[in-house]
Amino acid sequence: MAIPGQRNKMDKTLLHLEDVYKRYFNQNKKEFTVLNDIDLKVNEGEFVSLIGPSGCGKSTLLRLVLGSEQPSEGIVHFDDKKIIGPDRDRGIVFQKYSLFPHLTILDNIAFGLDVEGFTIPGRIFTPFKYSKRKKEFRKEAQLYLERIGLKNDGDKYPHQLSGGMRQRAAIAQSLIMKPKILLMDEPFGALDDSTRQDMQLFLLEQWKKEQMTVFFVTHDLEEAIFLGSRIIVLSQYYKTDKDSNEGSKIVSDLKISEKTIKPTSFKYSKECADLIKKVRHEGLDPEHKQHIREFDLNHKDSFRTITQDEWNNK
Repeated sequence: MAIPGQRNKMDKTLLHLEDVYKRYFNQNKKEFTVLNDIDLKVNEGEFVSLIGPSGCGKSTLLRLVLGSEQPSEGIVHFDDKKIIGPDRDRGIVFQKYSLFPHLTILDNIAFGLDVEGFTIPGRIFTPFKYSKRKKEFRKEAQLYLERIGLKNDGDKYPHQLSGGMRQRAAIAQSLIMKPKILLMDEPFGALDDSTRQDMQLFLLEQWKKEQMTVFFVTHDLEEAIFLGSRIIVLSQYYKTDKDSNEGSKIVSDLKISEKTIKPTSFKYSKECADLIKKVRHEGLDPEHKQHIREFDLNHKDSFRTITQDEWNNK
């Protein structure tokens, strides 16, 4: 039984998950479910924040979108094509910086272009062509350095930069590949509060300027609500008409704002506080297990497929 939401025909869907389950085997070779019937559509230009309790499968869902893992059941499509593996159209930024310690910041940012542009045989047998293209890659990387505020730091190595500067470089490393969607897994979790807010504002500026699509995983409710134009709550705390349930579902899908940058004062507003309270109650409180009928899936792009044993209409 499918329950669709109202969609704007002008929206272009980039990401489409339907009937997605992800299962693993434990040490005793017993199968268990992490993700239970995930249905999700993400449109171009959205900033989607994904939150949920520890162990709910946020990073698992991100890996399915990245393509580093495949679903046990269901479809995961990106730009109308089945995701079969990682691709340059899906950039990724982790909490642990993806920078090579032996390369300068400039070379780190140019690394993806370099690898994609030339194979090892190509570098060996066409050295002049490779040398010319490498200079072009470094020139482009320098433009990204300027954009992220590290214009004079290209010759430095990662250990010579602060945590926030290294994370800026990691973001530029992904952006230079011009991904259609930027995936971020707790990217600011290791930063101090001041640097974290600076990075939040930097990311929002890039999102707006480049009209990026962002899929942002975090455990911080304030961060999720401040950054996101839309918030997805993934949780294992729910109930259905079945005797028992296993694995997380999307229990809330909320529009937070239009595709605009909120002022930092929003963090201290009643609206933000109310949203935090609502999300914490609906998805993060193990004592509050709302029924599948009560899920708040009012976002215009929300939809879900429901089995008869989960929702008995009699």
